[in-house]
Amino acid sequence: MSELFGTLPDGSAVHRWTLDRGGVRVRVLSYGGIVQSAEVPDRWGSPRSSEAESGGGGRADVVLGFPDLDGYLRHPEPFLGALVGRYANRIAGARFPLDGRSYALEPNNGPNSLHGGSRGFDKRVWDVEPVEHGVRLFRVSPHGEEGFPGRLEVSATYTLDAGGALRIAYEAVTDAPTVVNLTNHSYWNLAGSGNAGGHELSIAASRYTPVDADLIPTGALETVEGSRFDFRESRKVGSGYDHNFVLDKGVTRTPVEVAELHDPASGRLLTVSTTEPGLQLYTADHLGAPFAPGDGIALETQHFPDSPNRPDFPSTRLRPGEVYRSETVYGFSVR
Repeated sequence: MSELFGTLPDGSAVHRWTLDRGGVRVRVLSYGGIVQSAEVPDRWGSPRSSEAESGGGGRADVVLGFPDLDGYLRHPEPFLGALVGRYANRIAGARFPLDGRSYALEPNNGPNSLHGGSRGFDKRVWDVEPVEHGVRLFRVSPHGEEGFPGRLEVSATYTLDAGGALRIAYEAVTDAPTVVNLTNHSYWNLAGSGNAGGHELSIAASRYTPVDADLIPTGALETVEGSRFDFRESRKVGSGYDHNFVLDKGVTRTPVEVAELHDPASGRLLTVSTTEPGLQLYTADHLGAPFAPGDGIALETQHFPDSPNRPDFPSTRLRPGEVYRSETVYGFSVR
């Protein structure tokens, strides 16, 4: 089901699609591929019960979002719920080499490129078509868009399975060598409001990529043993994280569960399964009004930051004749 959500200053219409299955209701925007909301039940109530009927149970929205299009236009920097690309995360110096050439990107994060540039995929209107239990978003990113080479045909399919899990499957093809790294940038708050730092988190990662002052990986893969980066056993998240975790499973053909986020108060549990080799944990310490620092936790499945400049990192190159595929599943339950 779709409805008009708003109109951009250039007159482009933005639509909102509602997916409802397995007790979960998710709303997706054609602008930026944004997951505007995800309503899931807590441990007390049936998915459709009101607070009065269930003694405090029922559904709550567990991702940060704005009620109208104007909110996203006035506050673009948090990338709330967005589909980010062509390259999620940072590329050092807004430049990378490929096949003997150097490509210059727009620096939009100090000297670096972040999430595809100032007009990345999160600020584009996508074409949308319904599919079984979901929607498929697609667009063509022309050669040279934000400095990236190659004409990229890209799609992202959002579906809900019978149990209410949200599955996002990405595909892309190119007519020239390029780099691709796509993710979803939802901020999760399983309580539905307040600070999320008390959530409990586990990540199946024995290593992480330490960063410099600009949050660019140094190139090392350091052990989490004995450090604040050790989430191999579930513990409170806290704050102060904007780091990539090296998932023990590496790149896989099908999604493998790599993380759990749990809110003890409501009982809501989020599981993250992915084909990707990395997971960026961002505790939103710099989130601004109308939100507050720590109101959400981003768990961005990805290849590593600055991979185009790090040949020892898993490759993000895509060549003609190849198909980029990535898939992440967000499962919802209670404990």
